[in-house]
Amino acid sequence: MFLDKNKYIEHINDSDQILTMRKILDKVERTLKNHAAQHTDFLDPYQRRLSYSFLNRIQDINFDEEGGYKEAERKTIDIYPSYKSKHDIDSAISAVRVDGSFKFSDLNHRDYLGAILSLGIKREKIGDILIHDDYGQIVLHKEIIDYIIYNFKNIGKEPIKLKEISIHEVSKGIEKYREIAATISSLRLDAVLSSACNVPRAKSSSLIRSLHVKVNWQPINQPSYEVYEGDVISAKGFGRIILHKVMGISKKGRIKIIIRILK
Repeated sequence: MFLDKNKYIEHINDSDQILTMRKILDKVERTLKNHAAQHTDFLDPYQRRLSYSFLNRIQDINFDEEGGYKEAERKTIDIYPSYKSKHDIDSAISAVRVDGSFKFSDLNHRDYLGAILSLGIKREKIGDILIHDDYGQIVLHKEIIDYIIYNFKNIGKEPIKLKEISIHEVSKGIEKYREIAATISSLRLDAVLSSACNVPRAKSSSLIRSLHVKVNWQPINQPSYEVYEGDVISAKGFGRIILHKVMGISKKGRIKIIIRILK
């Protein structure tokens, strides 16, 4: 069956995501033609929102997301014929446990990801990386599990051992962050970012206009964009920030907030 892909994605204005969305539509076509399940690469929440904007309009398919655990950030989408159920299809993801003789609390997400990508593995084949007190877990596509087990031997200079585990053993890791309290004039993105990153408002505005800032994984180029409690903000060169709580108004009429800066 042929799909008019342009029709399904004409509403998507983010040019950086068009190729990814077209690849998902290619999988839909294969499902409709071959009556077999297809699985996407791992997608962030923003990419999944874009995907659902057209998947919900296509007849004769079902789809579900899968990330290893309920709160997973990165998930794949399983696409399969509408007359089948989730239980009729095989999972496309698996997981490995990472052990070593060092303190896992000394490692962060960036350490893991850098070591994995140095093996030539594409980012979209890796799901969440979960760091626990004395071990780590990595969710990944089944198609690369043998490669990663045989080739992933070190994180930095530290030797590690990997073993495949059931996807049902995956659990949310420890989230490390530092917390700061601040007062700001408004909940504009540039104001929150300026306070969180300890940079002048002009600098935060410049970062936003240069498309170096995302809110909930979506690129934002408007400094006046309003953010809300629970929003996740990422800024190039500054990492990831969560507007954890909005505490009310100070005596001077400023907004009191709690910000978490993830490590």
